[in-house]
Amino acid sequence: MRLNHYITIITIAATGFSFVAFQQKPKFDLKASIARGKEIYTVQCMTCHMEQGEGMEGVFPPLAKSDYLMADKKRSIQQVLHGVSGEIKVNGVTYNGEMAAIDLTDEEVSDVLNYVRNSWGNKGDAVKPEEAKAAR
Repeated sequence: MRLNHYITIITIAATGFSFVAFQQKPKFDLKASIARGKEIYTVQCMTCHMEQGEGMEGVFPPLAKSDYLMADKKRSIQQVLHGVSGEIKVNGVTYNGEMAAIDLTDEEVSDVLNYVRNSWGNKGDAVKPEEAKAAR
């Protein structure tokens, strides 16, 4: 009888540990996010913001070394999700145009922003998919 008791306790403990391990989310991988973001940038953003994020002065704002981009992570998420129009000032230059919203998943928003916020002289905190989800 005692052996059955130990087997029952071990089975319950193992099931509990398995359940906890299954519930844990994988750690966010910024490097992988940036790599995926480069692909999204190439397809969705490069036409206007150019290959190296330099933009076109007076027409399309730069993302490279961009004070505007780096100043407000939440604003950047909103602008990718919902677009932006009207006057903005980037690195001392005024732009008055429109960027349409981009139809991306939360992970894709995270990835493309991680790419542009960590390329061409930019160094920013990670944008996680949960942040994009919360901004919708």
